[in-house]
Amino acid sequence: MNLEISGKTALVTGSTAGIGLAIARTLAQEGAEVILNGRNKERTDALARKMMDELPGTRFRAVAADFSKVDDINALLADVSEVDILVNNVGIFEPKEFADIPDEDWFRFFEVNVMSGVRLSRHYFPAMLAKGWGRIIFVSSESGLQIPTEMIHYGMTKTAQLAVSRGLAELTTGTEVTVNTILPGPTFSEGVGDFIGNMAAMNKVTVEEMEKDFFKHARPTSIIKRFATTQEVANLVAYLVSPLASATNGAAIRVDGGVTKTIA
Repeated sequence: MNLEISGKTALVTGSTAGIGLAIARTLAQEGAEVILNGRNKERTDALARKMMDELPGTRFRAVAADFSKVDDINALLADVSEVDILVNNVGIFEPKEFADIPDEDWFRFFEVNVMSGVRLSRHYFPAMLAKGWGRIIFVSSESGLQIPTEMIHYGMTKTAQLAVSRGLAELTTGTEVTVNTILPGPTFSEGVGDFIGNMAAMNKVTVEEMEKDFFKHARPTSIIKRFATTQEVANLVAYLVSPLASATNGAAIRVDGGVTKTIA
């Protein structure tokens, strides 16, 4: 299927690994010029070169920025003045008991997970409206609907993204600009793979057995009973940022394997 995004420019934050990299790769393969983002300049530059070597004909740029630092964000915005597609993917998480989460962690999580998307959208959104076309995606999580008790501060930020996304969508009335949120569930990224591998080794079982145990006890509501792949998440994003999804706006769309047990 031709997603009709050839020639578009896309910025994907937090795109040196995991879901972000899968999104970046998929958009580039569909013809978009993709701006990769990571905290480390050397690693991000090297990855952009590697991607173009592995995927002949694709176009990648690299822009380093740490989204906990306002100066880094301002430098990114000065370097990348305008984009057609913005994917607010960058995020941090850390399991921690509620009573042990200090104020600093609450502010840090909000700064990176929420304000990153706010600041970038505030910059790029007006130009999209003026141009008459644009796509903004917030990568939230099923944790925004089902707050995980082991990291309430993370769940809070994922819920906040839903509010920001819907509010921005309301400002696009009558235009060809859309703003949507996706809600991935358990996804087999590098970090998750390491976690499951370590747990399997500790319990002296195979990774497959550990995955089965995870969905039996930790995420029993999953319908697919497995981790989604990063590519499965990227496929949804690629569709939503394309002109083919022009009637989808202000939506929160799940790619969670059925973990969330609500209809609406």
